[in-house]
Amino acid sequence: MSDTYDQLETRSPDRREAELFAALPAQIAHAKANAPYFTRLLADVDPAAVRDRVSLAALPVTRKSDLIALQREAPPFGGMTTVAIGRLARVFASPGPIHDPEAHGTDPWRTARALYASGIRSGDLVQNCFAYHLTPAGSMFETGAHALGCAVIPAGVGNTEMQAQVAAHLKPRAYIGTPDFLKIILEKGDELGLDLSSIAIGHLTGGPFLPDARAYYEGRGIAAYQSYGTADLGLVAYETTARAGLVVEEGVIVEIVRPGTGDPVPEGEVGEVVVTTFNQAYPLLRFATGDLSAVLPGESPCGRTNMRLKGWMGRADQTTKVKGMFVHPQQIAEVLRRHPQIGKARLVVGRQDANDTMTLRCESPESGEALAASVRETLAAVTKLKGVVEFAAPGSLPNDGKVIEDARA
Repeated sequence: MSDTYDQLETRSPDRREAELFAALPAQIAHAKANAPYFTRLLADVDPAAVRDRVSLAALPVTRKSDLIALQREAPPFGGMTTVAIGRLARVFASPGPIHDPEAHGTDPWRTARALYASGIRSGDLVQNCFAYHLTPAGSMFETGAHALGCAVIPAGVGNTEMQAQVAAHLKPRAYIGTPDFLKIILEKGDELGLDLSSIAIGHLTGGPFLPDARAYYEGRGIAAYQSYGTADLGLVAYETTARAGLVVEEGVIVEIVRPGTGDPVPEGEVGEVVVTTFNQAYPLLRFATGDLSAVLPGESPCGRTNMRLKGWMGRADQTTKVKGMFVHPQQIAEVLRRHPQIGKARLVVGRQDANDTMTLRCESPESGEALAASVRETLAAVTKLKGVVEFAAPGSLPNDGKVIEDARA
């Protein structure tokens, strides 16, 4: 059994599920009563009836891609917060712009658990190389480090030479930041003849942690771990010493749904990450991140028992322009809804004789021209574009989360 942050991480899966869904109705009721956006969105929802994953999946999703428009229509936060802006601890502006609220309290973004899993402990000095200007990542990880009892160097981004000099002088035990920037600091230290060997731990996020970077840090004796989160949600999942996927954080409910829908996919199938939080000030319910991942089977070898994600696997928003018109994943989902014989589909956009083409490949135990004609008619009605329909055996389409594949050169 590994060293865990608290006993929540080793609860039985049944107990965790029961406790999360016992708390969920109150969170839904709180959002519905105090956040105007959710008052409207959940007008016909009885919070007390949402007590399991099936009933949760019946609620509408809120898409990250819609936040810019929602916040423009109802500033500052689209009616999604339950407290006045002056009662918040911090307010951020992420690219878009999307404005993100931070509530008062200890570890409001729940990052301490991920930092602990990386090996960071009370009394450590950490160099936090996430931005402190406008965007939330710097605060996210500083508050988590403080919750652990760590001192923080608020280094931010850039100023590579000064970063290396500070690290050589103050000798932090851990680095927090993007996967690439630690390597840049270390190489600058080498160039300047500085001793940066105090850095023994790296907690990395905000970009892909590629195998060559992992090998580089291992070669320098640095144990580097990654986590996954968003500026809206905070921490969602984190890597442990098992190096076997990302363990879901204890304070959220994660679903993997078919892109363009709110419909959960079977375990192991790639889909969009949808997260429900218990944040009282910003109660995001069924928040569709736009990121793709899949659930790994079983429990982590490290002893933590929560669901594991395979990691970040791309973007779910596969909207593609065909013949001058946008085709959305939601439209392909609508075609499937009208034809229950189809289990899974993939729209392949191609190019032939200087013209765009569409081929809808459908997994179905049924086939034949009658069904194909019916599906073609639906595809044209939904997308306003004509396409070809092909049938494939169940389970034969790639498990990569793609609903629309742009195969044009």
